[in-house]
Amino acid sequence: MLKMIGKKLAIKQAVFFIFCFLNSLLFAEGRQITFGGKAGWPVFDSAHNVTIGKGRYGYDCVELATNSFGVDEYTDLLVNFEDSQKIVAAGNYDIVYNHLKTTTEAVMDKSAGLSRNLGGICLLGNKGSFFGTEGLQGSFSIEFWLSPSIAENGETIINWESSKNVRGRLIYQLMNCVFENGHLNWTLSNFFDDYKNENGEGEVYLEGTSYIVPDKWSYHTLSYDCETGILEYIVNGITEDIKYITSTGTEDGDIYLVVLGAPSELEFCSEYTGKIDDIRILTRAFQVPDYQSAKMAGKPGRMIYRPEGGRFKTKPFMVSTGSQLSGFDVEKNTPSQTDVCFFIRSGDNFFNWSDSYPEWKPVDDYEPIPQVSGLYYQIACDFYTNGDGSETPSVTSITLDFTEIPQPLPPFSLKAVAGNGCVKLNWNYSVDSTTGGYYIYYGSRPGEYLGSIAIEGASPVNVGNTTNYTLTGLENGRIYYFAVASWSSLDDRIVGQLSQEVFARPLERLK
Repeated sequence: MLKMIGKKLAIKQAVFFIFCFLNSLLFAEGRQITFGGKAGWPVFDSAHNVTIGKGRYGYDCVELATNSFGVDEYTDLLVNFEDSQKIVAAGNYDIVYNHLKTTTEAVMDKSAGLSRNLGGICLLGNKGSFFGTEGLQGSFSIEFWLSPSIAENGETIINWESSKNVRGRLIYQLMNCVFENGHLNWTLSNFFDDYKNENGEGEVYLEGTSYIVPDKWSYHTLSYDCETGILEYIVNGITEDIKYITSTGTEDGDIYLVVLGAPSELEFCSEYTGKIDDIRILTRAFQVPDYQSAKMAGKPGRMIYRPEGGRFKTKPFMVSTGSQLSGFDVEKNTPSQTDVCFFIRSGDNFFNWSDSYPEWKPVDDYEPIPQVSGLYYQIACDFYTNGDGSETPSVTSITLDFTEIPQPLPPFSLKAVAGNGCVKLNWNYSVDSTTGGYYIYYGSRPGEYLGSIAIEGASPVNVGNTTNYTLTGLENGRIYYFAVASWSSLDDRIVGQLSQEVFARPLERLK
């Protein structure tokens, strides 16, 4: 008989729990979050080889970047000529003057700069930029594509002049890049702290060996690595001249670092006739992949979009505890042979997330929704071009639908009775069937429940499914304020609104 009663009670409890769960789902609330579209795209957590273009209905879309240089944390300056109104695409530099025209005879993307020996472009770096900051600097590389019309002696591609104070004396500084006998040569004077060449001077001279053919594009880089002391001039990915900026002039000496003087103007193409494209300054030394992508772009029939594809990740965004993804809708354009793939992941705490954890789950419109739930979500998107790189997919908007567990209603008729070092609280049960228990919030200021003195714990105190509770260890003579909130039977982290506030003052004379 007792076994039968026990079984019946167990069945009733199971039925009651299932009823409560189904009831919570029945009254679950819907929520929608949209990225892109009318609201625009937020700042991404990371983005590689993608850019913002124009998508459907005139809204911004995300698409593959073209084969022009990308922008990352090392980009100090990028002049790419793609936007005639803003040729400085990245970097903290102001244009002093610009006599360059734009031309469609480009090597990188769609536009290049055209110089007619009228003064070129002059920039002034702001504080924080490489040439706008006085003092010690680290590694750097200066890169550009060049297609001269004449390659005449004395034509100047880069010129920078300044001065620095060395032990009370003003020392002249110079960096220039000039044509001599069909080659490009570099001169750097007093650019490196305490460096002296074999003649006891602070001048470094790098000489090109390749003949620069008129009307043909070539890729030039001046690179300095502060960890090795190597300064090198590189043409089309091949080192043409190299110097060790060290005390011995070899790899074994002490390394001298870049020390710049007062910020001054940086000139490109001041005396030059021909084309220049994608001028870039990086705060790191040259890397082989820099030329690999540039070389691909410089070939006839070059690819327009990045062949390796691109990817972006949104920042983790918060929905609510226990939220379940219920819908995924994308406004996209995928020309023939292109593709775009979406992934999503979730969890209750994103601070320990890595590139591979939690697991990314593929998701797409018109496909079953994967089982993902949590407080935080993150979306990733991969882009793939067609075989010859002439087309890019694009994404105008991503809309996600969530089913959220509703917050339980607060209890009513909260009362507080003061005692000696304690306060007893009483309230009625919440009328919400999804309520699993209650939190007591307390503090010594109205509406600020930051209390931590009670023996039962800091605010809020989880008191379980009860309608009365006593907080002890409170300070006599101090007034305290209280409120109670319900938490969901499905998850005690899902907390509803606070009840009305009550107050009480414990006193020693009270029982």
